[in-house]
Formats: sequence, structure tokens, C-alpha cells
Amino acid sequence: MFTGIIEAVGTITALTPKGEDISVTVASGDLDLGDVKLGDSIATNGVCLTVVQLTGNGYVADLSLETLKRTAFVDYQAGQVVNLEKAMLPTTRFGGHMVSGHVDNVGEIIERQHTGRAIEFWVSAPDNLAKYLAEKGSVAIDGISLTINAIRGNEFKLTIVPHTAAETTMEAFKVGRKVNLEVDVIARYLERLMLGDKAADKKSEVTMDLLARSGFLG
Repeated sequence: MFTGIIEAVGTITALTPKGEDISVTVASGDLDLGDVKLGDSIATNGVCLTVVQLTGNGYVADLSLETLKRTAFVDYQAGQVVNLEKAMLPTTRFGGHMVSGHVDNVGEIIERQHTGRAIEFWVSAPDNLAKYLAEKGSVAIDGISLTINAIRGNEFKLTIVPHTAAETTMEAFKVGRKVNLEVDVIARYLERLMLGDKAADKKSEVTMDLLARSGFLG
């Protein structure tokens, strides 16, 4: 579990094919690896990765086909800068929101403009994630815990203050950039809960979309 509060920015130094999977080597920059051991988790651009090797100035992790399918990692190359966060401790200050590091899908930056000292971004999400997005709700973008400030269909607005831009990769975000999206896990649990006993029915095709169309959700 993570908070979405980025601890450091690192750099991918190698992507190595391993059969159908790949391994990624990350130079961890200012991230303190003194308390990291093999098997620990580090969110890398929002993707929860398990450390399989420590290199002295970073770590190596494996990426499965599922991870490549669900995330923007499929397009990454050596030199890609990434947001880093170690798994939270029971004593961690909870400054963001609950982030699992299990990316739901890939979105795209479609607008960028400056508003005062802040940067305003509009992000397009896949249609199947739109129902989980709410104004003033939380979303993780490349592992960064952010607040949604406006919604228009499957698109949402983010307002990035100077500190966040400086301490993460967001300063470099341009229109067309693909980003990892993780919606609020509480929304996902509520969706499942609404299915009630039908959640155990393997043949049932009931979804929140069907419930909404039937008027069950108002």
C-alpha cells in the first residue's frame, strides 16, 4: 500500500527481455534504499514492483505481461524518468490517499495550461474508468495522489501546485503523454458491494452500468 506522495524521481536505465516478460533496472536518485530488502515493494510511476535485486544506486524488478498490458510501461525506454515511492509503514504520515500500485489503465494528457503559478492539466481516461471519477475525488497519476477539480464525461482536470510539479515528473508532462491511472480503491469496493449476492454468480453479467441503466442507482 502507498500514499501517492512521491519520495524521489528516478530513471530507468535498462529494460531487459526475459522470455515473454521483461526486467527493469531503475536508478533511484535520492530515494533512500537503506531500509529496502529483496521482496520489498516500490511504486514506480504508480506501478507496484517487487525488488528482486539491489544494485547499489537502484534496484531491479520484473514486469509481467499483465503489467505491460495495463500500464504505460509498454512504451518506456531507457532514460525514462519515473516517480518513486516505497511502501508505506504503519507510522507513515498519510498525506495522500490509499494507493495500491495496481494500475487500472492508461490515460492521456489532452490539455495543459498555466493558471497563475499552477499548471492545469486535462486528462482523458478510458470510458470504463469514467464511473469511478468524481469531482474533488482522488486519482493517482503515475503514482501521484491528486485531486480531481472538474469532470467532463471521461475527462478530468488537475491543478498542480509548484511544489508537486517540482518534486515529481509532472513538470515535463506534455499533451499526448500517456500516464498510468489508478482510481480510488473505495469506489471499486463499493461497485462490488452493490452486486450483493450476484457477485458470486459466475454466469451473471450484472454490472454497475446495467444497474444504472435499470434505474437501480437513481
